[in-house]
Amino acid sequence: MAKEELLTLDGQIEEILPDGRFAVRLENDHRIIAYTAGKMRRYRIRSVVGDRVIVEMTPYDLDKGRIIFREKTPGAGPGPRRGNRR
Repeated sequence: MAKEELLTLDGQIEEILPDGRFAVRLENDHRIIAYTAGKMRRYRIRSVVGDRVIVEMTPYDLDKGRIIFREKTPGAGPGPRRGNRR
C-alpha cells in the first residue's frame, strides 16, 4: 500500500497561466491550479482552454494538482509537422 493515496479527478481547463500552469475547474465546481505531468511536457502535448483533463491531487493540498491526461477532442486531428525529421 502506498504511503499516500492520490486523488484522481476530472476537470476542464479554464485559463492558461504563466510558467506552464493552468486554472482547472473540477467536476465538483472547485477551482485549482495545475501543471502538466512529465510525459505530457516531454512529448509536448498542448492543452488549450476548454480541454477536458484528468488531474492527480494529494489529499494534503487540495488547491494544487498535476494534469496527467488530456482527453482527445472530436474533430481535432494531428497538427502540422514542423521541419523534416528523420
